[in-house]
Amino acid sequence: MSIEGKAKEAAGYIKEELNEHGKSPVSQKKAQEGRDLRNEGRAEDGKAPKTNEPGTDA
Repeated sequence: MSIEGKAKEAAGYIKEELNEHGKSPVSQKKAQEGRDLRNEGRAEDGKAPKTNEPGTDA
């Protein structure tokens, strides 16, 4: 587990959480960028990407 991977995952999670409930296209785009960043960090650490719906913990 790399520090960089953990940082990307955490930053992506925060960006997604801050923007996922916005209805504007800009908010939705930022939420998707957060998901992509989070999954990039997870991949660097050898974890599977999160594919569940935002806001669920399944």
